[in-house]
Amino acid sequence: MRSVCVFSGSRVGARPEYHAAAEDLADELLRRGLRLVYGGGDIGLMGVMADRLITAGGEVIGVIPRFLVEREVAHRGITQLHVVQSMHERKALMADLSDAFLALPGGFGTLEELFEVVTWRQLHLHAKPCGLLNCCGYFDQLLHFLERCTADDFLRREHLDRLLVDEHPGRLLDRLACAATAAVPAPPLPAPDVR
Repeated sequence: MRSVCVFSGSRVGARPEYHAAAEDLADELLRRGLRLVYGGGDIGLMGVMADRLITAGGEVIGVIPRFLVEREVAHRGITQLHVVQSMHERKALMADLSDAFLALPGGFGTLEELFEVVTWRQLHLHAKPCGLLNCCGYFDQLLHFLERCTADDFLRREHLDRLLVDEHPGRLLDRLACAATAAVPAPPLPAPDVR
């Protein structure tokens, strides 16, 4: 595992613990020599992580659509900033550049990005590990809902169990690294039946 894609809020949230978790995660990435891939913004928890890593000499790769650059939220001080045309291009490039994915607290955008890569994994489009940094129990209700999805047979237990959850950044990165090492490359999808 060399690069970790982190999905996180474009706001810092109401609790100081969220800010601290973003900084702690950045410190762990730096300590392990891991590259951060993220949404390229200089605001919210995204900006907290990027600033912390860049200040300490870490590598930070941002991917941002042009319309957000034009709103002046692009981080100009990171290692590399990819400007793309659409949100779809953004997510595809972030996935290509990353060996694992994790989410910090955030809103709709964070959840949408996480669920897309989790779904891609379920569909065998990749075999990269996915995780949640469950700071202050932020994702507890979401996890409860996913248990309901499993109980009601809309989600297989094996797929839910692949979503790694921890409240400590170092432990979560350890678990992601172990899962990345053990991952079997995703098999190709069968050709569609066009009859």
